[in-house]
Amino acid sequence: MMQFEKFILDNGLRVIVHRDITTPMAVLDVMYDVGARDESPHQTGFAHLFEHLMFGGSINIPSYDEPLQMAGGENNAYTTNDLTNYYIQIPAENLETAFWLESDRMLSLAFDENSLDVQRKVVVEEFKEHYLNKPYGDVWHKMRALAYQVHPYQWMTIGKELSHVENAQLQDVKNFFFKHYTPANAILCVAGNVTTEQVKQLAQKWFGNIPPGEKYNRRIPREPKQTNKRQLEVKARVPLDALYKCWHIYPRLDKRYYTADLITDLLSGGGSSRLYQSLVKEKQLFSNINCFHFGSVDAGLMAIEGKLVKGIQMKDAERAIEEELEKMKSETVSETELEKVKNKTESLMAFEDVPLMSRAGSLATYELLGDANLMNKELEHYQAVTVQDILQESKNIFNENNCSTLYYYSEN
Repeated sequence: MMQFEKFILDNGLRVIVHRDITTPMAVLDVMYDVGARDESPHQTGFAHLFEHLMFGGSINIPSYDEPLQMAGGENNAYTTNDLTNYYIQIPAENLETAFWLESDRMLSLAFDENSLDVQRKVVVEEFKEHYLNKPYGDVWHKMRALAYQVHPYQWMTIGKELSHVENAQLQDVKNFFFKHYTPANAILCVAGNVTTEQVKQLAQKWFGNIPPGEKYNRRIPREPKQTNKRQLEVKARVPLDALYKCWHIYPRLDKRYYTADLITDLLSGGGSSRLYQSLVKEKQLFSNINCFHFGSVDAGLMAIEGKLVKGIQMKDAERAIEEELEKMKSETVSETELEKVKNKTESLMAFEDVPLMSRAGSLATYELLGDANLMNKELEHYQAVTVQDILQESKNIFNENNCSTLYYYSEN
């Protein structure tokens, strides 16, 4: 059980404290309930652009990294389609430095044309390097646009197109900040060698006077049920043909999510998994193959992706995948096979909770989902999945009318 205490400041900031006296360190994690799904379809990539802007100095602190390094701290951040997370690890005796830095960022960034220009260029370069010029770099841009028709998951966190970030105006950027990066829309988790009393006092001192902002209420269009299969062919200068197939699955808080998660492990969780054994080892159709899902808050995607062995025909590779999925839909997996992936999931969860930074991030994430205590119930949800659930959900998910396929051919 993950022990924690929770309180809320008058401005709406939710604060979670997780005490661990076995470490000399502390982690301060600030999670904002904003991701790429909260962007306008005409101005995408903003949440990710902010991840860069947040390190460009705030209203009273021109350099973020310098004071942090002097206090022995390190920091990082990431943005997803659902959330934005900033975290600092620092010796516990210097914890106040982290409060000072993060509260000033929340109070207001140092917005100016120069800072925006610098970070805009950084993001544009990243877009080109990772998504436009890299082999297979555009796969998920194309696949998301194919699989989603109305939900904003149809674009990646980097943005739908380069021009959106290139044309970002200072006022647009400011509006986005003051709408989303507010106490009412944030969670602060402090973990490590700290006391709740100490965190209460520091939170009140550094965050208590920041205006709450308005609680942002999402109005995201619901993705309609997919009723026919979708396909797209791409030819590009890549070394090998590749095949990508996606199916719509369930929102993060749906209990069927856990069944879907275990299905991905049965199909692709390592060397003894079904897809690897059959299609890589025995039939030698793919040089590698993976099944995974995106773990998104709203209804997400399960994907199978594989690079074909040179000379193998796409239709033969696809048929072999479909045969494996047919088995999942028609035959019950053994109790032993299911138990094995459950055990693997349990040890993975235990392993993830070892680093202090992971614990802080997980508590903040579950609070964002609705309640930090959900973290303590995860294992029960996985243990409750039966072989019948696996069979039923395999039938529901791997329906050809729920499938989007991208055939990625090598021009070489």
